Amino acid sequence: MAEGEPLALTYIPEVILKKRKHKEESIALTRKNQLELGQHGGKKKKVDDIKRPEQLVREFRDKELDLIRMKQRTKRAKSGLSIPNSKLLFVIRIHGKNDMHPKTRNILYKLRLTRIFHGVFLKATPGVLELLQKVEPYVTYGYPNVKNVSDLIYKKGYGKIDNKRVPLVDNNIIEQALGKHGIVCLEDVVHEVANAGPHFKEIVSFLGSFSLNRPKEGLLGKEGII
Repeated sequence: MAEGEPLALTYIPEVILKKRKHKEESIALTRKNQLELGQHGGKKKKVDDIKRPEQLVREFRDKELDLIRMKQRTKRAKSGLSIPNSKLLFVIRIHGKNDMHPKTRNILYKLRLTRIFHGVFLKATPGVLELLQKVEPYVTYGYPNVKNVSDLIYKKGYGKIDNKRVPLVDNNIIEQALGKHGIVCLEDVVHEVANAGPHFKEIVSFLGSFSLNRPKEGLLGKEGII
């Protein structure tokens, strides 16, 4: 090649040029959408999540007040705690959200009451009754009879298998989960729960909590649901 002779241009097929142009346009459009989302959607969401100082102060005071009231109820419980004749309790969570102190929330979780209007069967022991006194404003409870227990289990009962809620529509489910304890059907479950039998703990752990409907006419009192 002679010195000073211009180099020949590299030939690029038209198909490749079109693909490049389409790719560049696609990247530009994606970048534009990301910027718009950051300017409008993203920032707005962050602003909504920020709490005002007075709201933080109010929540802190509510939680501290809840702790003080819990301590007062605990003192009253130690002096006036009485053991009921019934061995069985059915406890329902009726309140409690942002205004709860962490200690209150921990007690509710310990009782397996993680959601409002969820209920659980518990043994009426001094320890359980003392815990209920501490979270008194957030729960209501009663002493169910055999018919109450049967209705709840047959109508609202679910079993937990592999961390999944399974409807109790077949006794094979009961036998699979509780057969090693001699519990093979729903009638056995009802009998064991109603009498707070030796395998009560295993059964209520299998059943989990009961999701209940909110009363249309409101709550009747501390022990007005059962």
